[in-house]
Amino acid sequence: MNPFEETPPPHQPGNSDKPSSDQESAQPQVPPADYQPDLLPEQLISPQVPVRHQYPPDLQISWSWGHLIVFIAFMLTSLVCVQTIFFASYAPHHRMTAQDLEDYMLSKPQVAIGSTLVVYALLLFFLYVTLAVLRGQPFWRTLGWRKIAPQSSAVPRKPIVYFLGGCLVSLLVFALTSIIKTPENTPIEQVFKFKETAILFIVMAILIAPVAEETLFRGYLYPMFARWFGVIPSIIVTGTLFGLMHGPQLGDAKSLIVIMSMVGIFFTAARARTGSVFASYLMHVGYNSLIGISLLVSTHGFTHVPTSH
Repeated sequence: MNPFEETPPPHQPGNSDKPSSDQESAQPQVPPADYQPDLLPEQLISPQVPVRHQYPPDLQISWSWGHLIVFIAFMLTSLVCVQTIFFASYAPHHRMTAQDLEDYMLSKPQVAIGSTLVVYALLLFFLYVTLAVLRGQPFWRTLGWRKIAPQSSAVPRKPIVYFLGGCLVSLLVFALTSIIKTPENTPIEQVFKFKETAILFIVMAILIAPVAEETLFRGYLYPMFARWFGVIPSIIVTGTLFGLMHGPQLGDAKSLIVIMSMVGIFFTAARARTGSVFASYLMHVGYNSLIGISLLVSTHGFTHVPTSH
């Protein structure tokens, strides 16, 4: 028989219907279901499935741009409503000039400090509800509040280092403002003309503002920006937004906003290097503490406030 002939020979009568041993070996063998052939590595070709980018733990977040848009809308609404309610509650009922009205409102700590505290509380409450309650995540850890444990040995681990770093940044700001012409009588300087308001402002700046602002900027905004734009651009963007947020307090002076943006960049860099908001928080506390103490000393407890400082 031709081995390449496709038509099998006819069955010969008289032969047994039982296949011979040669015929048995010629029949194809069906492998068991769990049979795994021995293939070379280059033969193990699997379908190409796109691999999602693996972010470090401090950038693994559950929110994105849609959440940010809703957050911004909530923030703007809160600012307008809170300021309107406080103004309506404490504004005098007789006519006053714009400057007299500003001084009157600043002399009321309930307005100057209370309204800021309420806005901070509303923003943190929004994040708590939308991130912790609705999504069942741990609130503080989700927003980057974790132990300082950097991967690199070159990054310090001791908290005191970051506190002192914030003090060093404040000294740098003192040096810059002494050589750069800055505007006088900015809104934040007007606060220091009223002793009670000034003292409560310093207390808030040391104890409360760093918690709220670091949670919002370095805990909420930075990781989302870093996932989309990269670490270094996000450090600059987050720091710049931090400076712009303080613009109204600084009379929208460009030179002071640039300096505050540099401060924000230092804080965000610490957050990025350590993977922890706690590091930038300590720098923020150190920065505000040294400024607050220097103001208390230079004004003799806000009993003697110079016209410009």
